[in-house]
Amino acid sequence: MFNSYTSGMPVYLPSEVFIDKDTTVCITGHREKYITPYKGDKQLTIFTIKKMLERYIDLIIKKGYRILISGLASGTDLWASDYILKKKRCTNFLLIGAMPYLRHAESFTDDDIAQLKFIERFSDILLTTNDNPDIIYGKKKSLECSPSLYRTRNFFMVDNSSVVIAFCNNTSLKFSGTAQTLRYAEKKNKTIIRFGIEDVFALIDKAGTNRTDIYCEIQKIRLDISRKKFDA
Repeated sequence: MFNSYTSGMPVYLPSEVFIDKDTTVCITGHREKYITPYKGDKQLTIFTIKKMLERYIDLIIKKGYRILISGLASGTDLWASDYILKKKRCTNFLLIGAMPYLRHAESFTDDDIAQLKFIERFSDILLTTNDNPDIIYGKKKSLECSPSLYRTRNFFMVDNSSVVIAFCNNTSLKFSGTAQTLRYAEKKNKTIIRFGIEDVFALIDKAGTNRTDIYCEIQKIRLDISRKKFDA
């Protein structure tokens, strides 16, 4: 067992944790800095993305899933994690935070660090898929640097889940870490619930820019996860 550099909370190895993958969902998605705003309105765009994420989480809870694995990256991961912590007040849903390496938060902004510290503190389990306390991410492999840290974490999340919720743009389906995660999930025959910025823009176009109207339109979203893949 280790301690988080960010919050000081205990961090476990995967071998020390049991996860019932049949009732587990993992989350993957873009970071905020890579999100294109709707007609220049970043706040409205982020609001809509968050509410769509929340809608899919609500629907998945109703389907009987009770565990969410978050990669604890900025953007989509932290937004979903924060919502799960709010849901824990009235449900028995569990949050597992999966770090790619112990020092992964060193590149976070101050705001993201504050949110991460809160999420780490109240997660049910924190774990890391690399236990080297000195290793960092980098494209050149060495004793203290590895290009595969995020891939290992992402594959771990998929392997220990039966459903993947993804915010992934069509234009990112070849190159991003989220796209890599989705390709692996398809290979492993997991159920995929995916939406991208294209779907966000289409929803705002339909509902208009009033946030109440957007929220009401999002509540119309339904899921049929008897299929192996589902695109929103």
